[in-house]
Formats: sequence, C-alpha cells, structure tokens
Amino acid sequence: MVSTAPVLIQEMTLEDVDGVQSVERASFPVPWPANAFRHELTENRKARYIVARDADRIVGYAGLWLMVDEAHITTFAVLPDARRRRIGERLLQRLFEIAHEMSAEWLTLEVRASNLAAQRLYEKYGFRRAGVRRRYYSDNNEDALIMWTERIKDRAVRDRLAKLRQELD
Repeated sequence: MVSTAPVLIQEMTLEDVDGVQSVERASFPVPWPANAFRHELTENRKARYIVARDADRIVGYAGLWLMVDEAHITTFAVLPDARRRRIGERLLQRLFEIAHEMSAEWLTLEVRASNLAAQRLYEKYGFRRAGVRRRYYSDNNEDALIMWTERIKDRAVRDRLAKLRQELD
C-alpha cells in the first residue's frame, strides 16, 4: 500500500529493527542479522543509521560509519515495491548531511558490480569509481565497485546537493 503522505527520513531506533529486517530480507541474499543492527545502534559510537518511513511502514534505511575523516556507507536499501519513488535519493541526501555533521571529508561505499541502478544513483550524487574489490560478496563472489565522492565541503559538491535537493522538493 502506498501512502499519500510524504516519506519521512528519521534516525533509526531499536524499535525499527524488525522493519529494517523486512527491508534487508527483501533486498539482499545475505541479510545482516537483527543483532548486528542492535549492536550498531547501542555500541558503535561512530555509526549513524536512518530509516525511511511511509506512514507506519519502514520502506528503506541506510547507515554509515565515520572512520577518521571518511564516512563509509555501510548499508543502504529500499523495499522493492517502494523503489522508483526517490526514497533512495532522500536517504542519500540525509547521509550527506550526517557526514557533514560528523565532520567527514568524503563519503565512500561499495556496490555490487551488477547493481547498475544503485551505481547510477551514486554517480548522480557525485560518487566516482575508485577501484574494485574482487569477489567481495560472499553469496556469489561478485565484485564490488569502490566509489568515493569529492571532498564534501567543496563548493561544487554543496552546489550539486542543493540543486538535487530542490528537485526532490
């Protein structure tokens, strides 16, 4: 069921873990276990996780870790039946904001070589391919593309984000 209310991007809480697990199972062949999310929320001071909420249903989530001056996007997913509604873009916009709040200089991530839709989204937001992790994914030994942004405090990055944010509103 699609709500007419706007999707809200909020901080993930322990109460959200079951909904996040539903998105995980629908999105990945080897989902993170619920206890991994609980640990991240309660023990990892360098981690931040967010959810996309459509009415009372979690339809997406994302998270990052701050590692020195790099914000590493650790996980990112949107329910298959909620895709193509720009929810991923709203999540990514918020991750840029969080990275900035945490004083990160760059954002980085790994993405499956076969996940062209995700790669296009990341490229739209200024991520560029920087390398390959061979046989990174344990379920099928697929390669991961390593992607990085330019320095997120640079004027060009801020201008791109502002323009893309206006297009979302």
